[in-house]
Amino acid sequence: MAKAKVKKYKLKTHKATAKRFRQTGSGKLVRTKGGKTHFRRRRSQRAKNMLNKTITVTSITMHKRIKILAPYLGLYKQNPPA
Repeated sequence: MAKAKVKKYKLKTHKATAKRFRQTGSGKLVRTKGGKTHFRRRRSQRAKNMLNKTITVTSITMHKRIKILAPYLGLYKQNPPA
C-alpha cells in the first residue's frame, strides 16, 4: 500500500513587503529610501540624488521578519510563474 502524500501548503506573500524589498544575487536584502513623492522642490539636488540609492538591510530581526512576510522573495526575480 502506498503512503498518502502530505499536502504542503503555499504561503501567502505580503504584497507591500514584496514591493518594498528585493534580494540581490548574493542574497542581501535591499530597500529604497522613502520620502520621494512630494515636497521635493525645496530640497537640494544633492539631497534628491541621495534618495535614489538603495540601502542594505543589516538588522537580523528585520531579515527574519521580511523572510516570514515574503517567503518567495529571492525565488523569482523578474517574471514570477503565471
